[in-house]
Formats: sequence, structure tokens, C-alpha cells
Amino acid sequence: MSLRIAMISVFAGGLLCGIAAAQAPASAPAGSTGLCRDGSYWTGATKKGACHGHKGVQDWYAAASAPAAAAPATPASSTVPTASTAAPASAAAPVVSKETSKPTNTQAAGAAPGLVWLNTNSNVYHCSTDRFYGKTKSGTYMTEADAIAKGGHADHGKPCK
Repeated sequence: MSLRIAMISVFAGGLLCGIAAAQAPASAPAGSTGLCRDGSYWTGATKKGACHGHKGVQDWYAAASAPAAAAPATPASSTVPTASTAAPASAAAPVVSKETSKPTNTQAAGAAPGLVWLNTNSNVYHCSTDRFYGKTKSGTYMTEADAIAKGGHADHGKPCK
């Protein structure tokens, strides 16, 4: 019986240690929910996608089951400074933006109905409905017949017609 009690207390102690370790350090910026492996902080509400492009999540401070809730609005006269508002802004580490949009290639000028885009590096032609139409580094617009005559082949074997 005492072995069971000992095992339960060890398990409960491990849970309590895990909860205590989940608090953000004082050096973390206000609102930080995680620390990335490259040393930057994450401020997203969920762990999904956190620290993408920053070598993954090292430590997670937010509750695993519930996203961070917004603080209730209080009148300015009753606002009490907390540890997160009392910290000087100059000591805070830079906050990582969650936006990870990639630059999009713009379409080359000269597109017209009935023309395909022949990638001159790979000799693959793209139809006007293809996402690479006019957007590869090198290429030219021409008719599908001209592209085939120059040795081009359809993207993924799917001709435009």
C-alpha cells in the first residue's frame, strides 16, 4: 500500500513541477507564450505553427488546453501595475511576428489568350491556369504548338487544350 502512495505522490509532484516550469521568465516580453530554439519569443495563442522558421519550440508558457484569454477591460483609475506592465520596455527581447508570408513572383508582361509560358530552363510549358504561368525566372510566351515544336512538354504531362 505504501508503494502505491509513494508512486502517486511522485506522479503528482512531477505534474506540479511541470506546471511551475510553464511560467514565462521575467526576461520574456509581455504576452509571450513560448520560447523558440533560436532564442526568440512567440506570442501566438496556440502552439500550432509556433516558432515556424525559428528551429521549433523550446519552452511553452501558455496553457496547453486553452488559448490565452484576453484581459477584462478595467477603468484606468483602478488599474494596478503588474509584473508584465511594470517591466521596462528597453529590457524586452524582440517579439517575433507570426506572419510568415513568402514573396510572390509577379507575372511577366506579354500574356495573351491562347499563349502558354515556356520555361526556357526546364523546357516545360505552363497553361494560363497554372500557378507558374509567367512566373518562372526565365521563359517566354508562345503558342502551345510553338512550345512543342521547340521541344517543350506540358507541366505534369497535362496539355492546355
